[in-house]
Parts: sequence; structure tokens; C-alpha cells
Amino acid sequence: MQDRIERMKAEWAREYPELDSAVMATVGALLQTGRLLEKHWLGPFAARYSLQKGEFDVIATLRRAGAPYELTPTDLYEGLLMTSSAMTSRLDRLEEAGLIERRPDPADRRGVRVRLTARGLDLINEIVPQHVANELAALSGLDQRERSELDRLLAKLIQGLAKD
Repeated sequence: MQDRIERMKAEWAREYPELDSAVMATVGALLQTGRLLEKHWLGPFAARYSLQKGEFDVIATLRRAGAPYELTPTDLYEGLLMTSSAMTSRLDRLEEAGLIERRPDPADRRGVRVRLTARGLDLINEIVPQHVANELAALSGLDQRERSELDRLLAKLIQGLAKD
């Protein structure tokens, strides 16, 4: 992979020597990192539990919310940076699997709350420690100091990109 990035940088430097084309390699490496994490680490991990990665994200978000492990669909799709229609299909699949339930919102007659079922809570409690171990394995090429520096740099990058 690194060879391809270096080759790409050299080709652009040859074709457009007046441009700082190295930035293209940086952005490409960031995008490739995300694709590799999804393809080889996060997606296969979720699949071991008959979940899609996005479904894992939903039940993990509900678990992270704390007891009673319940949020509104809006809280979920905004927290996971997705559309309401994509969230609806995930919730449908999770409800069908018995991992969540939709309940009327006592504070809003038109609203709904999404809550982990006992089965969903048992599942996420079982797999979160394994998920963390999987992520540690994915990042095993970096030591703790390097991961901390990467966290700092990514936070800075995200802050700069997120200016609305």
C-alpha cells in the first residue's frame, strides 16, 4: 500500500511539479485507512454476531447511553451521523432480531423511544470487550504514544473540517 502511495505522489509530482500533490497522498491514505478498517476489522467482527457494522453501532450507542439504554431515533441518527431513513431500516432489522424495541415516548405522544431489549443488552455486553480487543489489534502497528498523537492530530483535523 505504501508503495502505491509513494508511486502516486511521484506521478503527480512529475505531471504537476508546481503543485504540492503530497496532500493528495495524505487524504488518500486517510480514506484507505477507513476502508481497510471497515473491510478487514470492523465489518467482519460485527458479522461474527450476525450484525452489520451499522447495527452494531446502534446497539453500542444505546448501551453507551446508560440505563435504561434508550434514546430517540433522532438522537441515534444524529449521533451516528446518518439519515433518518437509513436509521429506520437499521432499527427495523434490530427489532426483528429482538435486540431493540420501540416504545411510545411518555414525554411526546407522537414520539418513539428505542430501547435495548434484555437480549440486546446481553449481546452488546458480551461483545464490547471483544470489540475493543479487535480495535487494539487493528491498531497494533502503533504504540500507545503514537496512538495518542494520532488521536490528537485527528481531533485537530476533524475540528478544522467540521467548521459549519
